[in-house]
Amino acid sequence: MAANETLAIWESIGGTPPATSAATFDTRNGHVVLDFDAGTNETSYFSSVLPKHYAGGSIACKLHWMATSATSGNVRWSAAFERLEEGGPDLDSNGFQTAAEANGAANATSGKVTVTTLTLTALDGAVGGDTFRIAVTRVANDGANDTMTGDAELLAVELVEA
Repeated sequence: MAANETLAIWESIGGTPPATSAATFDTRNGHVVLDFDAGTNETSYFSSVLPKHYAGGSIACKLHWMATSATSGNVRWSAAFERLEEGGPDLDSNGFQTAAEANGAANATSGKVTVTTLTLTALDGAVGGDTFRIAVTRVANDGANDTMTGDAELLAVELVEA
C-alpha cells in the first residue's frame, strides 16, 4: 500500500466509551459529534481491522473536529494504538502503546472543521488483518498546550498510511 492511502474512517457515532472519563455524544445541525471537555481529559475508542494490504510503518491519525463556541486557542490531542491480534492480549485489560500528541488550533469561525494530524509510530508490530483499537483523548489538563475554552467536537477519525 502506498503512503497517503486511507486505512480506516469512523464518524464520531462509531466511537465507544471507556469505563470512565468518556467523551459524550451530541449533535450539531444534524451532525453527530463527540464532545471533549475543556476541563477534564476525556477519551473515546475506535475499533477496526487493518486492511490486508497494509504494508506496515507509521500511521497518520487525522482528527476532524470543531469548537463548540471558541474561535481561538489550541486543543491538545492524544491518540494511542492497541493491537488486538489473534491469540494476542487479554481484552480484559488495555494494552495501548505510547500515545502520540499534537496541538490543533481552533478555526476562527466556530463550526468550521479543523484537521489535526498525529503520527502513530508505536504499533506493536501490527500487520494487515490485525484487529486494533485507537484511543483518542483531549489532554485538557495540559494547560501549556490546551488553551481552547469549551468543548472540542470530534466529527470523524481517519487513519492514513504515512
